[in-house]
Amino acid sequence: MDLLGGASFQRLESAVSAASLRQRVLANNIANVDTPYYKRSDVAFEEMLTQAIGEQGGSHALAGKMTNERHIPINGSSAAFVPKPQVITENSTSINNNQNNVDIDKEMSLMAENQLRYNLFIQQVNHEVKMMRTGIEGRA
Repeated sequence: MDLLGGASFQRLESAVSAASLRQRVLANNIANVDTPYYKRSDVAFEEMLTQAIGEQGGSHALAGKMTNERHIPINGSSAAFVPKPQVITENSTSINNNQNNVDIDKEMSLMAENQLRYNLFIQQVNHEVKMMRTGIEGRA
């Protein structure tokens, strides 16, 4: 029995992974703020998650996950799409004379924002586990 393996929990798990990867990428950007010719990187995840879930009123729809070959496919797909975070390097910009494009103030604010996002995701994971435990034990 796969209690925490639903599509929403998998997306939450992927969001935690993306926030963790983004923290490493931002730390790398900050560490290379004075490195000549270094180009900053970022993590693309939220855009892909929005595409996977679909905007309200948009043309995208969630795909159903089939756990048995006898199930009826929902939206023509046999599995729910869980996006994977991707690291993207910005090569087109340059801030300093040494062709480096890392702005330390922006990176620090992005790191603080990412820390808040990560904490939110972890709180949601804890809530999901607590609700499952409550359901199994039958008490509050």
